[in-house]
Amino acid sequence: MVNKCIIFAFIYILLHIFTMAELQRKFIRMLDDYGYDVFNFDMIRKTNLFSESNITTAIRSLLKTGYLEHLEKGKYVRSSFSEDYVIANFMASDGGIAYWTALNAHGLTEQFANRTFIQTAMRKKRISKGSRHFEFIQVPEYKLFGYKNYGYGNHQYKMTDVEKTIIDCFDLPQYAGWYQEIIKGLNNAKLYQSKMIKYCNRMKNISLIKRLGFLIDFLEKPNMEKFIEYAQSVIGKNYSLFEIGGDKTGEYCSKWKLVLNIPKDEILEIANS
Repeated sequence: MVNKCIIFAFIYILLHIFTMAELQRKFIRMLDDYGYDVFNFDMIRKTNLFSESNITTAIRSLLKTGYLEHLEKGKYVRSSFSEDYVIANFMASDGGIAYWTALNAHGLTEQFANRTFIQTAMRKKRISKGSRHFEFIQVPEYKLFGYKNYGYGNHQYKMTDVEKTIIDCFDLPQYAGWYQEIIKGLNNAKLYQSKMIKYCNRMKNISLIKRLGFLIDFLEKPNMEKFIEYAQSVIGKNYSLFEIGGDKTGEYCSKWKLVLNIPKDEILEIANS
């Protein structure tokens, strides 16, 4: 009797292993067929290929084997999938890749952070998965614009275009390598003044417009006369610091209503470095 129980238990274990392996194979085949390298629970549900319990079971088992990684609640990625921009934008689909990451991607700086910066209106904590680090920068919804689409199919992602990248970096320089990187980035960028005017108008940040206007004027960026005229028309009468949070002393630039707490010769040196 004891031997029969052992045999039945052994057969049950084998059947369970076989059933689990078959479920895993079917789940992986579905991921291949749909091109899902990064996905959420609802995407799998909509295929109508699995019951909810089987989806949960398959995901749990593939997480244990290391085939999948958990990103955040209900979101997963194949461990072999390495396109961080796609993964990042999937977790914050309302926004896109931005700040230092976009500055580097557009070839405006050779320096890059050891994380991917994502602009979003959602409040999200930084996520780290091994060597991958995703930094979510929460901004008001009105700042979510100026993105271009890259990639294809399920591997698409959004990134701020050159003009929006420059504007964002001066809006929040702490996420772009600070002034050493963003002054150089602006100097290297080919900018379209119509976009700059349109985008700056939406940012609701007069100090930002002053800094950009001063730099574009001082560095003699070509074909930006209309932007300079626009910037001059909105700067107001109050003075702002050129470097956010820097010393409150420096040359007073009356044209742009700025306290140049980074000297002009240093700005030139940074721009041409």
